[in-house]
Amino acid sequence: MFDLRSDTVTRPSPGMRAAIAVADVGDDVYREDPTTRLLEEEVAAITGKPAALFVSSGTMANQLALLCQTRPGDEVIAGRSAHVIAYESGAGAALSGVQFAQTAGEIFSAEEAARLIRQRAYYCPRTSVIAVENTHNMGGGRIFPQTNIAALGELCRREGFVFHLDGARIWNAAIATGTSVAELCAPFDSVSVCFSKGLGAPVGSALCGSRELLERALRWRKMLGGGMRQVGLLAAGARYALEHNRTRLAEDHAAAAALGARLAEIEGVTVAPVETNIVIAKLAHAEAAVARGRALGASFSAISPDTIRLVTHLDVTGPRFGDALALVTQAVREALHG
Repeated sequence: MFDLRSDTVTRPSPGMRAAIAVADVGDDVYREDPTTRLLEEEVAAITGKPAALFVSSGTMANQLALLCQTRPGDEVIAGRSAHVIAYESGAGAALSGVQFAQTAGEIFSAEEAARLIRQRAYYCPRTSVIAVENTHNMGGGRIFPQTNIAALGELCRREGFVFHLDGARIWNAAIATGTSVAELCAPFDSVSVCFSKGLGAPVGSALCGSRELLERALRWRKMLGGGMRQVGLLAAGARYALEHNRTRLAEDHAAAAALGARLAEIEGVTVAPVETNIVIAKLAHAEAAVARGRALGASFSAISPDTIRLVTHLDVTGPRFGDALALVTQAVREALHG
């Protein structure tokens, strides 16, 4: 089965498993796990932030950023269908007591965000954070333009807001644009990054920012049950991913572009521009296409009755990717035209 539902389905390579097996470990609740500390130092340097904290998931990283930088009753401005709004089980409201104001699109400008800022009155929620997702998951892996980010950063500084980056796939944005991760992260006060998507690690994300922020986040992580003991086994997988799997993301982007181009050739299919490793295609009978793909041996997702989503990653973009490409296009053709 070729699994193109997400880049979260990757499995550790033999080299990664070997690195995990020999990892030096300690008790990370006591901050004595040497492999985890190395990972945190490395990811802080890569993102250009003073410090980083290893956590179990991207959701935890984003929610720690909110817990540490908001007050109950605050409002967070974010793009339409942002992960922090739509795919974190309502945690922003449940844990931090914040509500969200969504922009009209996944990618937005400083002018659009400014229109959502609440007036400073006691009877209004307090706008406190602007959050950007780069690349945007449900926006089809779109790259958030750095010119927009720079303007949003200026808006945040002027208004006294926190500027947060959900950078789960910031590695993809960096490879696609030829821009360093540190430059992409520079305007932000806090940054979450993920190791378990296209980089192929089995578990883990990090929250990056100031040392003061990370001290607060460490306490919240413990309160939420996220303090882990000999977690260097997982950190070793993330370190291997950072060293070996970042540059190869270009292969995933090329494969997604090829897949998008092939699907666009089919009558009745409209493909959104492919910028990184996510393909979004509109067609009638999306669920039928998914079912046919599963029967043929290629799994992908229907995200609405007329839209499918396919994600390339290291487990499908090897020598047999041509087979996956053929199976997906066959499934779509048969769903549409019999």
